[in-house]
Amino acid sequence: MKAAVFDKFGDPGDVLCVRDVPASMVGPGLVRVRMLAAPVNPSDLMVVRGVYGKLPTLPATPGFEGAGVVEEVGPGLIAKLRGLRPGRRVAVIHRHGGTWAEQVVVSARQAIPVSADLPDEQIASFFVNPGTALVMTRWVLRVPPGAWLLQTAAASALGKMVIKLGKHFGFKTINLVRRRDQVAELLELGGDHAICTTDENLDERVQQITGGQGVPYALECVGGSMGAGAVRALGAGGRMLIYGTLSGEPIALEPRRLMVGQKRIEGFWMSEWAAAQNAWTMLRLFRQIDRLLRAGVLTTPVQATFPLARVADAARLAETPGRNGKVLLHLSEPRP
Repeated sequence: MKAAVFDKFGDPGDVLCVRDVPASMVGPGLVRVRMLAAPVNPSDLMVVRGVYGKLPTLPATPGFEGAGVVEEVGPGLIAKLRGLRPGRRVAVIHRHGGTWAEQVVVSARQAIPVSADLPDEQIASFFVNPGTALVMTRWVLRVPPGAWLLQTAAASALGKMVIKLGKHFGFKTINLVRRRDQVAELLELGGDHAICTTDENLDERVQQITGGQGVPYALECVGGSMGAGAVRALGAGGRMLIYGTLSGEPIALEPRRLMVGQKRIEGFWMSEWAAAQNAWTMLRLFRQIDRLLRAGVLTTPVQATFPLARVADAARLAETPGRNGKVLLHLSEPRP
């Protein structure tokens, strides 16, 4: 089969190539999935660059998720209980990476049957962004209706999902961006407030919006001065989840800001959270994601689709600032 491969860590546009690789055998508890499409996520590109939290042994194939069709099912009860059979369309979650290929062999637990009316491009991005946005806001922070949630990188695909989750479940969002042209877009999407940190005073605006109380909840994925501003925005008893390091810069933190008001900052990594859950919890999560996708709450806009042979071009576009949607890899054609 053909797969995207990199032999060394580095710039994805330079180190990614496509080559023929051996197909894996299907053993007990495993399924073979013919991949249809896979997104180019920031986490995938961080792996290729060698800066992700867990790195593969090289050579390796990137890709933590995608859409596909089951082609072969190994012996075992899990596949039967999940309704996995040849021809069943599934969302694939590959914890170790490898979905940027014509086919992949994964545990039956990592192939999730999905509703027949969901298009391939939405199934391809089923878990990483939708799951992270949903779990952080509804399962970990449990943001109640009417409460304020502040988030950095609000114009990202995940940030926009948080805004739509806020409208759906009734919590209010303060959305931080660096570009003025992104403000109107986020307000139109349903954000309650959008602050351009390039030309607005973040501290003053947050105090104005919250009546001097600060925010009880925050999501942070940038670091540096933006992350420090999010820390300052926390009110008494405030709780922040850090789930990314986009700038690569540390957050300068004055300890007394956490001491006064007993505020909390916690790390969140979706991969580790999911690994700690039992099968029934994950099944509940998958069903909730499915429902919210069908309701249009967790949909992913797609800007461009590339064939696997142009994986380097896809990676370059995915890292271009100001994109309006996800970049997808087209991996194979559906069969009758």
